[in-house]
Amino acid sequence: MTDVSQMKIDTTRSFDVHQTETSRLDQVDFSNLDFGRVFSDHMFVMDFEEGRWQRGAIEPYGPFTMSPASMVFHYGQAIFEGMKAYRSKDGSVSLFRPGKNIERFNISARRMCMPEVPEDIFMEALAALVDIDQAWVPDGDEASLYIRPFMIATDSFVGVRSSDKYTFSIFTCPVDAYYKGAVRVKVERHYTRATPGGTGFAKAAGNYAGSLYPSQLARQEGYDQLLWTDASTHEFIEESGTMNAMFVINGKLVSPETSDTILNGVTRDSVITLANDLGIEVEIRKISVTELENGLRTGAVSEAFGVGTAATIKSIDLIGVDGTDYPLNTMPAELGSSVAMQLSHALDAIRRGKADDTHGWSIPV
Repeated sequence: MTDVSQMKIDTTRSFDVHQTETSRLDQVDFSNLDFGRVFSDHMFVMDFEEGRWQRGAIEPYGPFTMSPASMVFHYGQAIFEGMKAYRSKDGSVSLFRPGKNIERFNISARRMCMPEVPEDIFMEALAALVDIDQAWVPDGDEASLYIRPFMIATDSFVGVRSSDKYTFSIFTCPVDAYYKGAVRVKVERHYTRATPGGTGFAKAAGNYAGSLYPSQLARQEGYDQLLWTDASTHEFIEESGTMNAMFVINGKLVSPETSDTILNGVTRDSVITLANDLGIEVEIRKISVTELENGLRTGAVSEAFGVGTAATIKSIDLIGVDGTDYPLNTMPAELGSSVAMQLSHALDAIRRGKADDTHGWSIPV
């Protein structure tokens, strides 16, 4: 997979480092980044075999060679995470709350009957990978280095059981904004993203595969994303596609409580903490479709937005409910007066070193 003749090898870490001598950095237009299309020079790879993790390596980014019988292709044992590194105002680079993502990755691994990745190796590999590719971290108001750790089942076997072999890998992408503007969403009342007792709380690849068809139907109707509802009654709001959902209802920030059908988002947790810091009243509770529609009709719902690693904080400017579209004002008369703007500015200031990080969220590389 890797041409050893083109590497600089460093074996002083707990894993090997095979650094490329032919960077692709000069081929990238950093002023025109398409989210998730451009990949940095290196990746980390570590295999699980014979009941234990083998010695991993940072190596030049490139394809895997896999058997067609690899179990991931047939039974869907695949999980991933999404996190980011940011360039601060002084030019340094830091990771944002990586420990929370590592913790959630291993929660997903347990649910999908996969081996947990040792947290110390995960963190060391993550920091080393971002350090080696620091030049790939873009500088811009909405730019960042998106980091994608993932694990797949690699045993060559077509019987239905958990795999005996796995590959854990991390690669990175320089990115700009995931959504270029405010989004239009539709409340989904037929299709289901997750069910009680299922894998909705895990970042399992299959969760996203099942959402693609209803999301495609929504886009054909002119929406960007869906607001998923509960599987049992379709009466309560859960999350929105790639984001956790939040609403400002009668001046309070309201978000659905997490469960085994709602992903416990790191950005969501950060936003709720910052809202409390800013004196914004927060309610974590169930939100019915009826309450949402009535609030949209009467003006009690003044804002709606999604929060997530990729999307960050993204305003929703229209919500479709049972065939009726309700617009929301995402451009307040006084700049910075919206709750979404206040939270976005506060979060961005911490991630980019413009404000004191009183919660210890940013980890320097």
